[in-house]
Amino acid sequence: MDQQERGRLLKQIMWDYNIPAKDVDALLSGKKETAGHYSQSTFFKKVLESYSWYTVLQLYSPEEINNLLTEEIITGLRSPSLKKKYEFVKKRLQEIIPNSG
Repeated sequence: MDQQERGRLLKQIMWDYNIPAKDVDALLSGKKETAGHYSQSTFFKKVLESYSWYTVLQLYSPEEINNLLTEEIITGLRSPSLKKKYEFVKKRLQEIIPNSG
């Protein structure tokens, strides 16, 4: 995905807040701690709850997903079906990605 497409996607995700896409991009890359009221984990949760797995993969590497997909994030998801889906994803990622901690 090129920068223009990424910018459009980030604007789409942030449709409900006036947070510039460049701030969200800086949050995703670790250059900023927050974008508006979002931290890395709260923005990640928003993406998980609102977008398809394919969109998640456009924004995050499998390693980043493995690190961000904590028990706290999974239990905080509103939908029981999403919780089940991401429990499975976490299990599979832990099987294929060496533990970084």
